[in-house]
Amino acid sequence: MPKVMPDVAHQTSASQEGTLDWVGMSQIEVPMMVQADEAAPRQVSAKVEAMVNLIQPKAKGIHMSRLYLLLEQLSNESTLTLKTLNQLLADFITSHDDLSDAAKVRFSFDYHLQRASLISGKKGWKAYPVVLEGRINKGQFSTELQITVPYSSTCPCSAALARQLIQQAFSDKFGTTDALDSTEVHQWLGTTQGIIATPHSQRSLATIKVKLYSESEQIPVCAIIDSVEDALKTPVQAAVKREDEQEFARLNGQNLMFCEDAARRLKFAMNQISFVSDFWLRVDHLESLHAHDASAVTVKGLENGYQA
Repeated sequence: MPKVMPDVAHQTSASQEGTLDWVGMSQIEVPMMVQADEAAPRQVSAKVEAMVNLIQPKAKGIHMSRLYLLLEQLSNESTLTLKTLNQLLADFITSHDDLSDAAKVRFSFDYHLQRASLISGKKGWKAYPVVLEGRINKGQFSTELQITVPYSSTCPCSAALARQLIQQAFSDKFGTTDALDSTEVHQWLGTTQGIIATPHSQRSLATIKVKLYSESEQIPVCAIIDSVEDALKTPVQAAVKREDEQEFARLNGQNLMFCEDAARRLKFAMNQISFVSDFWLRVDHLESLHAHDASAVTVKGLENGYQA
């Protein structure tokens, strides 16, 4: 093998000069130990985008292998935390001498949590899609966390229409009766003729994107998921017994939601979280009535912050 190999990126100039905002690699598959909140580190299968800017207009390109090897070192020797995320970004810059003064890295993975059922206490795993992105620009770090949380939504309009049909069925059955037999009514309500209609509900998705304060020490995955599920009241379930399904039906009936209602609940909840400096959120109700979805988007509303 030759002892000296050509280094085109280092030894030649760009055929056309110009700076570039971002250059790097995307869809890098890598196992990663992640420590979120105060939980023990756990392994995830991540896809990573790693990039730096190119501020030298005559430079042919960046050193992509250096980014990859730094990422590989983090995967093999350490755990992903906010501290190691910031160190990785700093190392991206250091590895590129005077070629770059900004870097970003994005980790996308499913974070699994064991969640207890509503009544029986049975536990099952739920996967929450997470995106963690860090940036450094002229020595200033910023961190953004995005989480998608599934939940159930029941249409208030559909519920009202169903109640009207039930009322009409009751009138048709008992409207001319002077004295009602409570036992007969009770039995009738337990039949399909008694509950003649049910409202439509659907699996729905809440996507929350937050900016963390620079002094944050934890990746608050669980804290945000808990805030979302507590606000909406109708999280999708993993392990389910009959008593859990009944309680799920009750929660849906007592938490009727248009997409606007869900978005407002989440906006209020996000405004109560002290470790979030800014947020963007979107809810999508994957309609069972329509062939399209119902969606709502809102932001905290900071000047120069997230835009809807």
